[in-house]
Amino acid sequence: MFVFYFFAAIVVLLGVASLRGGISFAKYVRSQLVLTAPEFIPRVSVIAPCRGLEPGLRENIAAILKQNYPSYEVIFVSGNADDTALELVNELCESVSANSDIRRRIVIAGEATDSGQKVHNLRAAVREANPTSEVFVFVDTDARPHDNWLRSLVAPLKDERLGATTGYRWFVPDKGGLASHLRSVWNASIASALGGRDDKNFCWGGSTAIRRTTFERLNVAERWRGTVSDDFTLMHILREAELPIRFVPACLVASFGSCSLHELLEFTNRQLKITRVYAPHFWRSVLLGSLLFVLVFFGGIALVVTKAAFGGPFIVPLLSLLIIFGLGAAKGFVRLRAVSLVLAKHQGRTRESTLAHVCLWPVTSFLYLYNALVAAFSRRIRWRGITYELNSPTEAVIISRE
Repeated sequence: MFVFYFFAAIVVLLGVASLRGGISFAKYVRSQLVLTAPEFIPRVSVIAPCRGLEPGLRENIAAILKQNYPSYEVIFVSGNADDTALELVNELCESVSANSDIRRRIVIAGEATDSGQKVHNLRAAVREANPTSEVFVFVDTDARPHDNWLRSLVAPLKDERLGATTGYRWFVPDKGGLASHLRSVWNASIASALGGRDDKNFCWGGSTAIRRTTFERLNVAERWRGTVSDDFTLMHILREAELPIRFVPACLVASFGSCSLHELLEFTNRQLKITRVYAPHFWRSVLLGSLLFVLVFFGGIALVVTKAAFGGPFIVPLLSLLIIFGLGAAKGFVRLRAVSLVLAKHQGRTRESTLAHVCLWPVTSFLYLYNALVAAFSRRIRWRGITYELNSPTEAVIISRE
């Protein structure tokens, strides 16, 4: 019992620290939402890599094309001219008013040979960007940005000391289902790792902006060669240059959809495999932290049940588990309420997930442990129909394509 109480105390302390982090995240989100963004509206190239049809693609692309921004171009880039997404892209681009100041076009990058397909597409699109564009913005087509997303993401770059600005993704389950809610809760813990510390933030490739001069000075396009993770690589480049990354809460974007258990495991395993290759210290933290939690929490449940069944004292270990659960549940609730302010247009749908964010977080901790263990033994991922072997941060081998 002493061993259990010792490690339970550590988990409680970590839970308190985690809750404080969640409260800090919520405070930062609320404080930023009431600030007036600086007036900075340079010419922008928005680059959106495409591959295949996905749930909500029509609405997502339409949202990118109707930003409240005076003049910008959108470059949709795919590796294949026969990509099924391009027909929809063409249809939506044609529906944009001819008098609009939005330039929209399609770039065919061809199949990747020495890097991930997404990275290959980004490098090709950057070369085709309008020479007058001062800022590059990268967006994923599974994200549905609100009308002021582009203006909010670009505005902080008025401060030339910044390296980049970033938002993040928030999964909103379309049809419910345990796997879909688990994906949302699993992903939420990463979102709340962002905050007011510009030196600690990371980039998310689905909602990132960077000045063109910074991008070219740091030779980002060339340093992307051989990589699969555009955002981890960009984060490392900016940290090497000691350039801060500003998290813009207003640029949290909803990603609508549902997933099966198989798709959940494929997604979460891929994220941890990529993390192990590009940020091994993060992976080790996830492995050790989730291992400690699972042993204490789920081991504690087994201990309480066993003692109760055999008439032993179980009140103190049960209270320990309730404290641990309460701390995590409080963090999930605080975080969700803050994000609901950002996604006000979808507030009803995000709050439908309240029970999941309050109750399912221990299960996602178990899932993190599984993901981290899988990543310990495999560097092979499947992403958008392509299978890669991640030999190193600068070497990705394409194994097969669908």
